[in-house]
Order: sequence, then C-alpha cells, then structure tokens
Amino acid sequence: MTKITIAIDGFSSTGKSTIAKQLANALGYVYVDSGAMYRAVTLHAMNKGFISDDHFDVEGLINDLPNLTIFFKFNNKLGIGEVFLNDVNVEGQIRNLEVSRKVSQVAAISEVRVMLVKQQQRMGQFKGVVMDGRDIGTVVFPDAELKLFMTSSAETRAQRRYDELIASGDDVEFKDILENVVSRDHIDSTREDSPLVKAEDAIEIDNSHLTKTEQFDQVLEMAYKIINHIE
Repeated sequence: MTKITIAIDGFSSTGKSTIAKQLANALGYVYVDSGAMYRAVTLHAMNKGFISDDHFDVEGLINDLPNLTIFFKFNNKLGIGEVFLNDVNVEGQIRNLEVSRKVSQVAAISEVRVMLVKQQQRMGQFKGVVMDGRDIGTVVFPDAELKLFMTSSAETRAQRRYDELIASGDDVEFKDILENVVSRDHIDSTREDSPLVKAEDAIEIDNSHLTKTEQFDQVLEMAYKIINHIE
C-alpha cells in the first residue's frame, strides 16, 4: 500500500494526539508526538533553572541545546511511544500543568524550533508517518498529502484537560486549566517563529460535538481516499 504523510495541527487539548495515534495504528504508520518533544525541552529548562514563574534565561537554554538528546521508544506493554530526555524516560513528567504553563514560551524560541524541526523531518523522510503539533502542515511537512487542523471551544478543551489530570491524580482547578488553555492559544498564535495557523490546504475539524469514534471514522475515510487515489 502506498504510504503518505499525515500532518495534524491545532490548538492545545483538541485531541490531536488521540486521533494521530488512532490513525497510525489503523494504517500501520509511525506516530510522532511533536508536542512531547517541546515539553521535554521545557522540562529540561525547568530542571536546569533556565525557566521559572518569574525568570527565563533564554540565552542559557539556547547554549545548552547541544547537550539535549530526545527520542521516542515504543513501550510494548502500554502500546505507546514514550519520550526520553538524555536517556531518561520523562513521559510522566512532561504532562503536568507546570510544564504546560511554560511550554509555549519555550516553543517560541527559534533555536529550539530549528533543532526539533530537523529531527521531526528526519523521522518522516520515508513517509508512513502521522505527526501532530502546531506547525506540522505549515513548516515540518508542507507537502504532506493529508493535513488536518483541529479546533474546539476553549471551555471544551479545558474540561477535557481537567478530566485527564484529575483522572491521573493531579490536584488542579478548572479555572487554572482554562486560563492555561487561553494563554497557550494566544502565545502559539502570535509568536514570531512558526505561529499556529491553519495551512491553506488543511481540512478543519471542529470536534466540540464529535465523539472520538465519529471523528476517527471521518478522518480515516479521508486518508484512505487519498491513498487509493495515489495508487
């Protein structure tokens, strides 16, 4: 079967990773969570003291980038790819609210984006890849055969994120999650380097009122139409 590249962009907590994983599993493709890579850099910056609530040593982080190695390793037991930072599994650490609060600031740094985009492009050079993020269809894979742009209301996304964190045992408040979602939207959409925008040829999907099954069936049909057309 002909392999294509699928690029999924959109706002935070729109379920990009969920649909990307579903597509990758259904098509036998490689799934790459680009957001996890930016979260890993953010965690590194926090651990090294480059960023805190009232301090951001951008130059220090940039100078330290050559000391970072980020890669994914598939966990057969869990059935997911986990992100490793300097050979340490940080999958559990990068999903908390503190990282979420700072990741958009780190992702706005051009040097960080250049480093990670190069890695992402190498991961997808042979096609057969599903990648989600903020600039996949516009910067990483501008020639992707299928581009999706996911969106839903800020309140809906905040509720989803709140439910996930509560289920994980985190002590969080809904208002803090909503504030984080709105803040990240603003930073992601207004940054100078690779802002979050919908690619001209991307298909927009508002999943505010779609079930995961409805969304998956809709997108999988799109993928098969393109694959069959190319064949």
